[in-house]
Amino acid sequence: MVSKRRLSKSEDKESPTEDASKTRNQPLPKKTKKSQVLNEVEENDSIFVNLLKTSGIILKTGESQNQLAVDQIAFQKKLFQTLRRHPSYPKIIEEFVNGLESYIEDEDSFRNCLLSCERLQDEEASMGASYSKSLIKLLLGIDILQPAIIKALFEKLPEYFFDNKNSEEINIPRLIVSQLKWLDRVVDGKDLTTKIMQLITVAPEYLQHDIITSLPEILGDFQHADVGKELSDLLIENTSLTVPILDVLSSLRLDPNFLVKVRQLVMGKLSSIRLEDLPVIIKFILHSITAMDALEVISELREKLDLQHCVLPSQLQASQVKLKSKGRASSSGNQESSGQSCIVLLFDVIKSAIRYEKTISEAWIKAIENTSSVSEHKVFDVVMLFIIYSTNTQTKKYIERVLRNKIRSGCIQEQLLQSTFSVHYLVKDMCSSILSLAQSLLHSLDQMVGALVTHICSGNEAEVDTALDVLLELVVLNPSAMMMNAVFVKGILDYLDNIYPQQIRKLFYVLSTLAFSKQNEASSHIQDDMHLVIRKQLSSTIFKYKLIGIIGAVTMAGIMAADRSGSSSSTQERASLSDEQCTQVTSLLQLVHSCSEQSPQASALYYDEFANLIQREKLDPKALEWVGHTICNDFQDAFVVDISVVPEGDFPFPVKALYGLEEYDTQDGIAINLLPLLFSQEFAKDGGPVTSQESGQKLVSPLCLAPYFRLLRLCVERQHNGSLEEIDGLLDCPIFLTDLEPGERLESMSSKERSFMCSLIFLTLNWFREIVNAFCQERSPEMKGKVLTRLKHIVELQIILEKYLAVTPDYVPPLGNFDVETLDTTPHTGTAVSAKIRKKGKIERKQKEGGSKTSSSDTFSEEKNAECDPTPSHRGQLNKEITGKEEKTSLLLHSYHAFFRELDIEVFSILHCGLVTKFILDTEMHTEATEVVQLGPPELLFLLEDLSQKLESMLTPFIARRIPFLKNKGSRNIGFSHLRLRSAQEIVRCVFQLLTPMCNHLENIHNYFQCLAAENHDVVDGPGVKVPEYHIMSSCYQRLLQIFHGLFAWSGLSQPENQNLLYSALCVLSSRLKQGEHNQPLEELLSQSFHYLQNFHQSIPSFQCALYLIRLLMVILEKSTASTQNKEKIASLARLFLCRVWPSGEKEKSHISNDQLHALLCIYLEHTDSVLKAIEEIAGVGVPELINSPKDASSSTFPTLTRHSFVVFFRVMMAELEKTVKKIEPGTAADSQQIHEKKLLYWNMAVRDFSILINLIKVFDSHPVLHVCLKYGRLFVEAFLKQCMPLLDFSFRKHREDVLSLLETFQLDTRLLHHLCGHSKIHQDTRLTQHVPLLKKTLELLVCRVKAMLTLNNCREAFWLGNLKNRDLQGEEIISQNSQESTADESEDEVSSQVSKSKATEVSLQKAPKSGTDGCILLIVLSWWSRTLPTYVYIKYFYPIF
Repeated sequence: MVSKRRLSKSEDKESPTEDASKTRNQPLPKKTKKSQVLNEVEENDSIFVNLLKTSGIILKTGESQNQLAVDQIAFQKKLFQTLRRHPSYPKIIEEFVNGLESYIEDEDSFRNCLLSCERLQDEEASMGASYSKSLIKLLLGIDILQPAIIKALFEKLPEYFFDNKNSEEINIPRLIVSQLKWLDRVVDGKDLTTKIMQLITVAPEYLQHDIITSLPEILGDFQHADVGKELSDLLIENTSLTVPILDVLSSLRLDPNFLVKVRQLVMGKLSSIRLEDLPVIIKFILHSITAMDALEVISELREKLDLQHCVLPSQLQASQVKLKSKGRASSSGNQESSGQSCIVLLFDVIKSAIRYEKTISEAWIKAIENTSSVSEHKVFDVVMLFIIYSTNTQTKKYIERVLRNKIRSGCIQEQLLQSTFSVHYLVKDMCSSILSLAQSLLHSLDQMVGALVTHICSGNEAEVDTALDVLLELVVLNPSAMMMNAVFVKGILDYLDNIYPQQIRKLFYVLSTLAFSKQNEASSHIQDDMHLVIRKQLSSTIFKYKLIGIIGAVTMAGIMAADRSGSSSSTQERASLSDEQCTQVTSLLQLVHSCSEQSPQASALYYDEFANLIQREKLDPKALEWVGHTICNDFQDAFVVDISVVPEGDFPFPVKALYGLEEYDTQDGIAINLLPLLFSQEFAKDGGPVTSQESGQKLVSPLCLAPYFRLLRLCVERQHNGSLEEIDGLLDCPIFLTDLEPGERLESMSSKERSFMCSLIFLTLNWFREIVNAFCQERSPEMKGKVLTRLKHIVELQIILEKYLAVTPDYVPPLGNFDVETLDTTPHTGTAVSAKIRKKGKIERKQKEGGSKTSSSDTFSEEKNAECDPTPSHRGQLNKEITGKEEKTSLLLHSYHAFFRELDIEVFSILHCGLVTKFILDTEMHTEATEVVQLGPPELLFLLEDLSQKLESMLTPFIARRIPFLKNKGSRNIGFSHLRLRSAQEIVRCVFQLLTPMCNHLENIHNYFQCLAAENHDVVDGPGVKVPEYHIMSSCYQRLLQIFHGLFAWSGLSQPENQNLLYSALCVLSSRLKQGEHNQPLEELLSQSFHYLQNFHQSIPSFQCALYLIRLLMVILEKSTASTQNKEKIASLARLFLCRVWPSGEKEKSHISNDQLHALLCIYLEHTDSVLKAIEEIAGVGVPELINSPKDASSSTFPTLTRHSFVVFFRVMMAELEKTVKKIEPGTAADSQQIHEKKLLYWNMAVRDFSILINLIKVFDSHPVLHVCLKYGRLFVEAFLKQCMPLLDFSFRKHREDVLSLLETFQLDTRLLHHLCGHSKIHQDTRLTQHVPLLKKTLELLVCRVKAMLTLNNCREAFWLGNLKNRDLQGEEIISQNSQESTADESEDEVSSQVSKSKATEVSLQKAPKSGTDGCILLIVLSWWSRTLPTYVYIKYFYPIF
């Protein structure tokens, strides 16, 4: 039983830290002296007891405290004097300590010695200290006893290491450690330090923590350095002691450089530290920061302190949580609650640091500001900005500026903010500050709406789109607040001239939502203004303004007639449409119909807009019923006739019913009356009657056929729950046309007849396109077969159309998409120009078909190719002959994309079709015959090309798209109006459902080329290959890879809400490789998908396919965390493609373009493990093979390296070499010798590669090559100055020979650069000479830097200057310099007098000077302002210096 006694108050006042620990482990009740039960006095005749009694301490037995009869200082003084004056001194010391050791063998006695003594004298009479120390502590205060007693205590301490005691009992080890605290003097501090560190290594963990945290109170300042070193070593060995060690290191007086090393050590282990230890570690790191290294430390800290410490995986990977068991989910919930507490504590530590250290807060903001990549911005950064904003008022303006810049640059996006606010327990205490920040950024709703209106009226397309999207979201989220600002929004109606059709839809949707919300009274003025604007625009004769009126009226009618019967929306809570409202809607639509019926384009636009409205919105049944009776029933009267009644008239061609899918033996068959309607329209244009009112009929334009049918089928589909049975006869009905195949009559046709035939084919194609749109989702085999047949008709008609367009250069097709601003700015000019050029047989077709004039950059590119290609005209003709018919069709018809009807995204469900068996029935509905229909390669290519264009339009960022020069800003959206009504996420979701059939097609094409190669002995372009079929399959291969790349490269897949999409897509790819496994981790799916796609490299038929496959693999690789091994696979695959002999024609200009070769070569050099070795292989092996090969041949190692493509290889190698050396860190004095040697070796390799590349201009001296050499040569010299020269400063003494060799190699390169400058001047090529001044300035800096290096290494006298003659690339002296020849000769003679045979010494170091020195000439172009001659530097290094 532990004794209960009162601790004196005086001891509490002396050592707060010591007694705090005692109080925790020794909760003894207070008693007065009168109530204590006195135990017996220790009766012992030992020297120890007698000397203590003589000096003033009475030892007690049992539970009583030892009694101190005198003052503590008097006791220590008397005992010290007694021991010193004892006759047996110093032996008496040993006897005294032995007596102490014997006495404390008893546990109670030992405990009494460790506890404070009881004072016998009154506290008022005491003139000494007001507290009582323990006996052990009093004895430790005597110098002659201290070492021996410390030794005895440390020997006694291990006996109590593993005593299991209750928390209420006294902890003896901690009492022993407390005796060593706050000693007045430590006799042997070094010995004490050694004993303590040895004790720490063997003590239990709880005691290790206590001893380490007590070190600042035990040791003196002189031992702090040794203790710090020992603790840093212990920190490496035992991570469990990280927290107490770092806590102590913060309290010791240590060298700042030592603390930096410890901090670096801790930073390296930061990712593996437990979450509960993180607050203490971050506290140490932040407290050790100085103003000099604050930014560097904070930058490294924010990189390593990832959000995995702050946000649980359940919030970041919601898609994978579903795969976990319920038991693990409950376990993760417990971890979440404990983890949140640690995270809150962590941020409290950070708050405390930035509150009192202005340097830390400023450095943290600066580190975030310096982060430029979007992917590098984390939730942690946003939280830190919020914390600093709420803590430090002086940085508020700074943070607001940083946030504005980040938002404008797109670095901080909506998803990042959503993820930030999902960590609610971090930001809940900063809500007021965050609101203040938001208010300062947004000012107010009024100002924001006003700013949005200003942006909408600016005319900038991207600015208008973004502002309208924000405005639309505000109206949907908070309509009542936006109603108060409706006046601002209504003002946009005065600025409609600079707004495009897609933007007009958004604007009128916003206005209509505000005008017809439930606050009708307050919004009546908006309704009146909208009606006035719409009527005004509809009455205009200019198509642009009529377009605005039609789109605005239909959009407003859609809001008015919306079906709200089953909706619970808070913004629109009305029931079904009232009669009055229905009348308003029908009146508005009748107004639009009457104002547009005189213009075929306006009518077609009206039908398209109304069809989009029906498809997009759910209209009220009353409105749909009116549409069905008044509009859709007119379709049959306008365009459908009986097949038995053949039209009669003065037609230029015989009329026939073609493209029927059924045999009609009865008189009830129908046909589309196309050719007569087109002829009537053309007749009206040529001076016939403008209207048919004389005959009592309304004028009907064939231009409205496809839009009208689209409106009809969507209305039927909506009224009959998706069924098209009422109009399925239009799928197989024939069309009144004429024989479309031109044959031999093409040349004999007049221009007007050819134009008529082109228009007829365009209208037929658009009709078939809408038929496919309508019936593509039919499930019966018969209907599927008919849809596939119509698809074949489309492909056949496109081939026929190509023949007509080739001989009709000035032809302008009828519009297929009508949401264009004016009828005069449709993109048809480029195709006409292209056709003209093809008719004349010119080679420039590729440059002209984009619809723009050749820009200066295109001219420059053409000039480069012409200089590198020995026979451009012959090769261009060869390419034209090799290219298949289908490929030419797609190239030409791509320019007419705006004139074809848009295919819906649902059409691509046809990709699921395999072999379809179609039953042909007789008149009694019995099976007469069967026909097998399948999706052929031409039809597959047609679908894939259209799908690829759609994905490029929707998923590719606008900045990354190439828009031809002089194109309309809105022209990129022409032909994608229906697609733009959907979000990118919807499109990706739809296409991901097609992954399985697309993988099937990809594998089938792969097998085709594999079999083709096997049949032709690995020669895919052998004599037995069908060229058209080969090119179609190759194009399908390329389009499939392009689609896959567009899908997986979409930036939206990185957002958490789309993780399920990515996961499902990867499951599809991985299942093609390994069946039957479910719930695989994302990393495993990425690895299997990468392996699956990589297997296709063996059958790649073209260079374009190879490039898309590489890019697709890179996109998959970017999503994986373990990318090192796969990165090497990318490099090896890219090299394989560069070393592959591509099929005939693939090495020509039109097939392997410079851009594609440039891209693949960059990928290879960026992913290879050694860029310098790869460059050396190409330049040192491939190029010499090219030089020694015939004129039209290529390198045997790199077949893609030809004389035409050399400039591409040269440009990429020079650029990658310069980029690589820039990444080499400059040498510093603090670097080790091994690091200096490694960097010096790397620079030797880089300079050797540079030398090889530079010397190639002696063989390939075309303008593009010289331009690249001047540009990147200067950049390489600049990198040499910044990165290499500091290394040479520190490496010169120990690696003199290596430095001399490096400089000797570099001297030849700089000499050649000087010759290149002279060559540029002689030829007076301004495109080359513009680089000369910067290059000469850089070389001048190199001279000065070499001189500085020599001065640093005590070789200043070895720096000589002389003149160097200007020469051309072949080394011949430039004649224009003769006027200065005498000066040059004098200078050379002067140098020759000092160095024998200067010309020989310029080149090599074969013979050393007689004086026992080594010499090296470094030739540099030095352009002084007052001199025209270049100079060289002679550097002489003396051995005795070193």
